Amino acid sequence: MAGGWSRDGAVQDQIDSSVEDAVAVARSRLRHGESLLHCEECGEPIPEARRNAVPGVRLCIHCQNEIDNSQAKLHLFNRRGSKDSQLR
Repeated sequence: MAGGWSRDGAVQDQIDSSVEDAVAVARSRLRHGESLLHCEECGEPIPEARRNAVPGVRLCIHCQNEIDNSQAKLHLFNRRGSKDSQLR
């Protein structure tokens, strides 16, 4: 179902493109290479189990949690509560 000047399937193409972009961004954030023995931020030793589980790890669990929590606060947009989703 397309409307106006768009061809059939244009909406799905746009959705697919958005998903591909999001996957590319997520893959670019993945670490690779050799893990550090000590945290870049605080200098504490990184446990061997963490180094084995996460390739290319550069932060201890505590520092990584702090970064994850600060980034999560930036993405707290309630899509279901937005006006656009209520109009459908």
